[in-house]
Amino acid sequence: MGTTWIPGAERLGDGSIGGAMDSPSRPARVVWHTTESGAGDAAFSSVGKYLISIGAEPHILYDPTTDRLGQFGPLGESARALRNDGSTRTNRTGKACIQIEVLARAGTPFTGYWKPGPNFRALMAAIRSWGVPDVFPMGAPAKTASAATKRDRSTWLSDSGHYGHCNVPGNDHWDPGAISTAKLFAAAPKSSPGPTKPKPTTPAKKTVDLSNVIAACRRDPGLPQGGTTHPADVKLVEAALRSEGLLSAKYAADGSFGSLTRTAYKAWQERLGYRGSDADGVPGMASLSRLGSRHGFGVKA
Repeated sequence: MGTTWIPGAERLGDGSIGGAMDSPSRPARVVWHTTESGAGDAAFSSVGKYLISIGAEPHILYDPTTDRLGQFGPLGESARALRNDGSTRTNRTGKACIQIEVLARAGTPFTGYWKPGPNFRALMAAIRSWGVPDVFPMGAPAKTASAATKRDRSTWLSDSGHYGHCNVPGNDHWDPGAISTAKLFAAAPKSSPGPTKPKPTTPAKKTVDLSNVIAACRRDPGLPQGGTTHPADVKLVEAALRSEGLLSAKYAADGSFGSLTRTAYKAWQERLGYRGSDADGVPGMASLSRLGSRHGFGVKA
């Protein structure tokens, strides 16, 4: 069940306007009316009293010029603002049939001059709590009385959403007029879930080029002390050899595959079980891949 009493809404009347819904298995819906009156506090008071006096209370009375919101009865019970459609009691259709009387005239759509505020947003939040989507199943409300012809019974009975009084079967009014449905929903954006905590990103796995490492292994020992050929690749290998305890920290970050690094790599090959010419200190795919798997880098040929 959704919200029954809207926080902040003024209570109008005694809170008892209808009764249980006839078809609670059907989805909830909303009907927009206009009072065909002016707005402001005096109108709010007089129209509210008049609707009570004639027994035609909606659930909600709303002033689009002041954002004032009044509520006659709980949203989960029927209101009294619609005519029946033959034997179908339209006021009692769905698990909720939320009816809103806006202090306005159909001929001057209120979304053209209104000042929606926190009370309107509270109203929309309550509507959405009943699962009512931000759609008008029969399209935008009629622009004129003669255009009020969309009153499809099947849609009314089956589709959740917002309707104009002009869309309800068995009724002949054309309110609320040509209101902007886009402005209606934009005035009360759906609550955002808040900032999304970014998912931790996994750093891209580093890759060593085997051909670069072999070239450096063959060339660097003949260069002046500290000379390099492919330092970026070699530094990853040196760091891994250092972590294995095979290369002194002093030589583990210069990027030169000199004689000490080659000796350290030979020791790594021997640790893996290589002997003789297979343990010559020159990296191969198998031995370098084993080193990379232990220290977080991949190897490409």
